Amino acid sequence: MEGVKIRIGVGLGRTTSAADLPGVVERLETAGVDSLWLSELVYSAQVEPFVGMAYALARTTRLKVGTGVAILPGRHPVLVAKQLASIAALAPKRVLPVFGLEPARLEERVLFPVTPGRRGAVFDESLRLLRATLEEPSVDFVGEFYTVVSATVRPRPDPPLDIWLGGRAPAALSRVGRLADGWLGSFLTPAEARVARETIQAAAAEAGREIEPDHYGVSLSVAVDGIPAEIAAASRARRPDVDPAELVAGTWPALHRLLEGYVEAGLTKFVVRPAGAQPFEEFLDRFVTELMPLET
Repeated sequence: MEGVKIRIGVGLGRTTSAADLPGVVERLETAGVDSLWLSELVYSAQVEPFVGMAYALARTTRLKVGTGVAILPGRHPVLVAKQLASIAALAPKRVLPVFGLEPARLEERVLFPVTPGRRGAVFDESLRLLRATLEEPSVDFVGEFYTVVSATVRPRPDPPLDIWLGGRAPAALSRVGRLADGWLGSFLTPAEARVARETIQAAAAEAGREIEPDHYGVSLSVAVDGIPAEIAAASRARRPDVDPAELVAGTWPALHRLLEGYVEAGLTKFVVRPAGAQPFEEFLDRFVTELMPLET
C-alpha cells in the first residue's frame, strides 16, 4: 500500500476515568502519539466523548482526538453539527468524528430514543442532515424524522470534516459506502475486515462515490499475559462464532500479528486500547515503544 499512511491511536481503557484524562492527554501530547479516541460509555466513569474531545484538544496543540464511536441516532444532527463545528474551529484538522447506530450496552439504548424499528432510517437521515449543515451556508431540510428551515452553523469547518462510521453488519457497511468518508470497525478478524472493506468500496462505487484508500481502520484491544477471562467472555458473547484470540490480542507479539493481518487486508488506521486491568501508564509505555515505530 505504497503512499498510504499507517496511523495508530490510543483508546481509553474501561478503567480509565474522567479524572485520569488530564494526565493521559499530557502524556500523549508529549510522546507524540497520533490520536486519542473516546468511547460512548454512559454508565461508566469515562468522560463523555464530546466533552472529553473539547478538553483534550484545548490542552494540546498537535494531538488529534476522535469519538470511537459516538451514537448519532437519538441526537439532533444540527446540534451535533454545531458541536463539531465549534470544536473544529478551536482545533482545526484535529477533530475525528466516528458515529455508530446504537450503544453496545443494551441498558444504554433507551438514552438514544428513536422511532421503534426505524433506527437505521433515522441514522441515514441524520447523516444527510449533519453533512449538509456542516458543508452548506444554509439548509432547508424536510425529511421523515427531521425538518429544519434556514439551519446555519458557523463557522463551517474548512476543509469539511471527514465523517467516519463504525459497524460490521451488511447494512452498516453499505451505509459507510453511501454516506460516509471512512470506516472504523471492531470485533472483526483480518479476513473479515478485508471483506468489509471490499463491501464498502462496492457500495460507494454503486452510489457514485469513492472512499479514500487510507480511510479504513479497526479498533482492538491488547492484554499483557493472555486474554483476561472477562474479556474472553465478552468477546464470545459478541462473536460466539470466532475464537477470542482472533479478535483480542493476548500479548504484544499477538497484537503485532493481528496488525500485520489488518494491514495486509487493506486497513491503515488503528485504535489500540488496553484489555483488562493493566495500569494505563504501563500500557502507554509499551504503546510508545511497540507501536509508534510502525507508523509510516
